[in-house]
Amino acid sequence: MSFWTLERTAAVINRDARARKGLPSLLFFTDPVRTPDAEALAERLPRGAAIVFRAFGAPDAAAQGLRLAAIARRRGLELLAGADPRLAAAIGAHGVHLPERLGHRAGPLRRARPDWIVTAAAHSLRAARAAKASGAHAAVFSTVFASRSPSGGAPIGPVRLARLVRQAGLPVYGLGGIDNKTARRLRDAGLVGLAAVDGFRT
Repeated sequence: MSFWTLERTAAVINRDARARKGLPSLLFFTDPVRTPDAEALAERLPRGAAIVFRAFGAPDAAAQGLRLAAIARRRGLELLAGADPRLAAAIGAHGVHLPERLGHRAGPLRRARPDWIVTAAAHSLRAARAAKASGAHAAVFSTVFASRSPSGGAPIGPVRLARLVRQAGLPVYGLGGIDNKTARRLRDAGLVGLAAVDGFRT
């Protein structure tokens, strides 16, 4: 099936964002359980989207990452490594996505690798503001809608998300339960783009 609505909505959101700063409109978060064939999904992403490769300590992480990097180069995608700057460097990624607990590393990483995109997860306004203070290019906020994530908290919905985006002070992506059906509800939330895991399987 197609995720055309998700793709188009993300493109409109990114185009309208005042502070997009060249950030991708769409982030595909890999998951070894929920997206077991990440490479097949990466082949379907629109040009300019980004893959956030989360290896979760897999012994073949470098091999997986290099395969995704090859797809990214061929298809005009960005590639971020989740939580692991060394893996990002080893596979030639375009940057790193940091979990909330490692968000303070955004500034040092940007200084060391000024060509990288560095994003940070946030689950509250305080965390989003901390991401800005630490030097992250953008925060990825969750959970927006109910999702299958085992770590997902209570969803905040579009209205509260829009309020958070206005107060955060940096570009924000929405994550959690975002798919073809829910993406349109975020058109006016002020996001820089959309992020999803299961949404790319629809």
